[in-house]
Amino acid sequence: MSNRFEDARRSGTLDIETSNQIGQGLLPGFMGIEFTDLTPQRTEAFIEVQPHHLNPSGFLHGGTIISLADTIAGYASVLNLPKGASGFTTIELKTNFLASAKDGKIFGCGTPVHLGRNTQVWDVRIWREADNKTIAHFRCTQMVLWPKA
Repeated sequence: MSNRFEDARRSGTLDIETSNQIGQGLLPGFMGIEFTDLTPQRTEAFIEVQPHHLNPSGFLHGGTIISLADTIAGYASVLNLPKGASGFTTIELKTNFLASAKDGKIFGCGTPVHLGRNTQVWDVRIWREADNKTIAHFRCTQMVLWPKA
């Protein structure tokens, strides 16, 4: 399987439309994640909550929130890879769950905390569209990958 990110970066087409297409047939597509803003300093996406995003008690599953946040941070990391880097991988993540949702849209916005040569750290705020209430705060560390010599 080709690296869809690398293909888009190489062709210079890592924009919102391409980013939404990249996820089709993969977890971001199956989750219904849609990007609305995609810049090196701010990456935003949302999910329209559906029954398959919920846990058995009827509330938003924590994995849904983490999937949205980690996807936002991952796409943002690609936009910020240093020249010559071959990719990235998540090496640590943490989420504080502060509220939940049962329906409607949930949005996430990722911003960089640290953009280094070997690591990146991202914060992602997740909120309900209906009332702008923060439902989770996510932080992850990405390790920048370099081609083997």
